[in-house]
Amino acid sequence: MTKSGLKHGITVAVYPGSFDPVTNGHLDIIHRAAKVFDKLIVAVLNNSSKNPLFTLDERVELLRQVTKDVPNVEIDSFRDLLVNYLKSRGAHLVVRGLRAVSDFEYELQMASTNQKLDEDMETFFMTSKPKYSYLSSSIVKEIARFHGPVVDLVPLEVEQALRIKFGTDKATI
Repeated sequence: MTKSGLKHGITVAVYPGSFDPVTNGHLDIIHRAAKVFDKLIVAVLNNSSKNPLFTLDERVELLRQVTKDVPNVEIDSFRDLLVNYLKSRGAHLVVRGLRAVSDFEYELQMASTNQKLDEDMETFFMTSKPKYSYLSSSIVKEIARFHGPVVDLVPLEVEQALRIKFGTDKATI
């Protein structure tokens, strides 16, 4: 038995998302989930239906930079159904963050669909800390686009990358 009580050897969980860009809310979920599971794979989705600000490689690299101090976190990317990705990684646990009740409806639908596709797949929901309950990548991009301050919303590495993307070197972003 592992620390989570599961019989499958070490517990490997996957935290999927677009992370465009990674926020302090994402980072909080990553740090907390890394304490629960033996290994946490943060998997960046390359969603062809979205037009991300950061390329897939940039998002992966930013995540690597901001999680370098968490030894049991691995950063990866995928372009397939989540259930297929989990199978390819020998995992069956998914971590999802919930900011508000409105997130729950969508996340429950996704978790139910994934479990329909793979009955062994389990989703673990982690609620955001209240100080991050309003925070989303979309909000961060909108603030940064108009050169507003994002210093308390994202890690320093992401703040610097946003400055470059939006062509400003002002310290207020």
